Amino acid sequence: MTQYDTDPFPDLPATLDCGAVTVAHYGYAAGAESRPRLHPVTTLGGITVTEERPADHLHHLGVSVAVPDVAGYNFWGGRTFVRGRGPTALDNHGVQRHLARPHRSPNGFTQELGWEAAGVELLREHRTLSATRTSGTTWELDFSFVLSNAGDSDLSIGSPATNGRPGAGYGGFFWRAPKEAAPPTVFSATHEGEGEVHGRTADWLALAGDGWTLVFVGATEETRRDPWFVRTSEYPGVGSSLAAHERLPVAAGASVVRRIITVVVDGRTGRETAARYAREAVAPR
Repeated sequence: MTQYDTDPFPDLPATLDCGAVTVAHYGYAAGAESRPRLHPVTTLGGITVTEERPADHLHHLGVSVAVPDVAGYNFWGGRTFVRGRGPTALDNHGVQRHLARPHRSPNGFTQELGWEAAGVELLREHRTLSATRTSGTTWELDFSFVLSNAGDSDLSIGSPATNGRPGAGYGGFFWRAPKEAAPPTVFSATHEGEGEVHGRTADWLALAGDGWTLVFVGATEETRRDPWFVRTSEYPGVGSSLAAHERLPVAAGASVVRRIITVVVDGRTGRETAARYAREAVAPR
């Protein structure tokens, strides 16, 4: 596995700014997991709402696109779940290699990435990130990605759940929040608590901690069909699952497109306010 102890490319790292306030830093983390991530991400008031390489899961890296199984290769980090064996240390890790950042501005950029394993590019990704201040206490992170199979062979994306571990359908957009003295609360428009929201689809999902709230909004119909992966008691994290129950095929020449808008809020937000933030995030402007 390639290791980046420092950012290896001259046009990374980058920052996302809302006016005069820097709200996110972007680049490769030190360590073995070779994928770019956002960390730290903060509220406008300066509260950090991401965590990187925590002791409980060293491969959790702020905000990233991480997939545990692309054609059998691990782009998540850590051990691989093997049917009949459980979590297993394998030499099957892939790299999200930075290729170019063709567009950049103070509040956003695009990036081209090659998802490589065993010397082969399995997927080519086009990623777009932007930050928009929406009030004195809120800003939005708009994160979209297109995963394209430019090869001659079909492949598929899986998860520990599709490989035999019930309830572990993680893989895709993933946000690791900071662990605090008390677990955060989590709710959607119709359900509340980890056991009720995990594995369900919902147009939006809110995670609220000590002085902050994150409202995750599926910004396209395809994204809204993906179930949410949610943890609060073991650790605080939210993901949008590409392969929650069955493998996601990506035929030669095909693409997978997803878009998540996250409203980053100073303060704890209730259901009515979170729903309003979610509506505003996807409203035409």
